[in-house]
Amino acid sequence: MNYRQVGTSGLKVSEIAIGAWLTYGGSVSQSRAADIITAAVERGINFIDIADIYSRGMAEKIVGAAVKDLRRSDLVISSKLFWPMSDNVNDRGLSRKHIMESVERSLKRIGTDYLDMYFCHRFDPETEVEETVRAMDDLVHQGKILYWGTSVWDAAQIERAIGDARKWLAYPPSVEQPRYNMLDRHIEPDIMPTCNRYGMGLVVWSPLAQGLLTGKYSDGAPAGSRGERTDWLKDDLTGENIDKAPLLEKLAGSIDLSLSQLALAWVLRRPEISCAITGATSVKQVEENVIASGVKLAQDVLDEIEAILNNDPTRESV
Repeated sequence: MNYRQVGTSGLKVSEIAIGAWLTYGGSVSQSRAADIITAAVERGINFIDIADIYSRGMAEKIVGAAVKDLRRSDLVISSKLFWPMSDNVNDRGLSRKHIMESVERSLKRIGTDYLDMYFCHRFDPETEVEETVRAMDDLVHQGKILYWGTSVWDAAQIERAIGDARKWLAYPPSVEQPRYNMLDRHIEPDIMPTCNRYGMGLVVWSPLAQGLLTGKYSDGAPAGSRGERTDWLKDDLTGENIDKAPLLEKLAGSIDLSLSQLALAWVLRRPEISCAITGATSVKQVEENVIASGVKLAQDVLDEIEAILNNDPTRESV
């Protein structure tokens, strides 16, 4: 496993991380989740990404139980807040009240004294950015979080957080967590350069496009699959994208990689990316994904990928 710094911070994370979205406490049982997390750590993964909203707190509890016998300093554990966790009008958003109360609940569920990273899970238009920045700064000073970040914020929103942090001499966000994969490259024109300019790392989710870049949707959504059960893939599961998967899979096979390994290596081709957060429902998937760490794609392979994808947003914007 290779490791990268999170932006210009001193924190290092494994190039392949493990995430708990839509799995732990949901489609994956507690015992199987523990096996997956153990296998991930044994193979060098040190970053585990959670959020309070994942299975309404159960993901945090399951991860906490899985790592309770591991040395805490060996792990990088993150959680997030924003989405409503109850009917309480204040149990949502990025107000000081919700931040201070949410972090305590997350720490208790996970069974840890601190979070390595704490993410604002979306931008909150109802709360002044200054209030959020200063609350996060207080949590850093209290030792309850070590770094804080944004998730699915646009470039202008990130700029506002940086500006307010500088104004109040507060800890600025160190990391952004956006969606990024071969089929969704929206961060390349603005968000990626903005984060790079301010020394923020990028820990990206959905690097396999919710499974579309594993090849399992080449013939459409199988019965019982996530693509059939949820709306998360409705924008990606197009004829055009489905047609790209076998071409990419053939290219991957020509260099002795699986499609998922090629997709992960492609994400990691960018030095701005700190890691790719993967979901795993089996130990086998973990074993396959970690192989992508350290894979360097030759320029001719990258050129062929670009020809298949034909979706470079920076080229389109010129």
